[in-house]
Amino acid sequence: MTVRGQIVRFALVGVVNTGTYYGLYLLLLTWLPYVAAHVVAFLLSMVGSFFLTSYFTYRTRPTWRKFLLFPLTNAANFVVTTSGVYLLVDVLHLGSRYAPLIAAAVAIPVTFVVSRTIMLRPDSRREHAPERERVRT
Repeated sequence: MTVRGQIVRFALVGVVNTGTYYGLYLLLLTWLPYVAAHVVAFLLSMVGSFFLTSYFTYRTRPTWRKFLLFPLTNAANFVVTTSGVYLLVDVLHLGSRYAPLIAAAVAIPVTFVVSRTIMLRPDSRREHAPERERVRT
């Protein structure tokens, strides 16, 4: 698959993930302060995002290694979106209902580069295995 195809698929997964996140955020916002609602919604939507990213965006097999590394793909996203939500709400006085959408748009390019690096990285066990072992696995 071409990088262009991956970008398109990444964008589609991003739309689904953002919708999931935003729906959870609005639901949680009725019980929690906006930053807590943001954190919980972000973490819950990240699990679904991992599987969509693996199967749909990069067409790779999900592994425990990738699952454990996947939060790194969102670390930069988390910092950008959380800082953005805070900046937009507390500094620029935008509404807390729309701030996460703006912050998420800013984080997209960073997240793509990091996720592509992690999801397409060869499994180190197979990379260093003798040739005869690679054929069997």
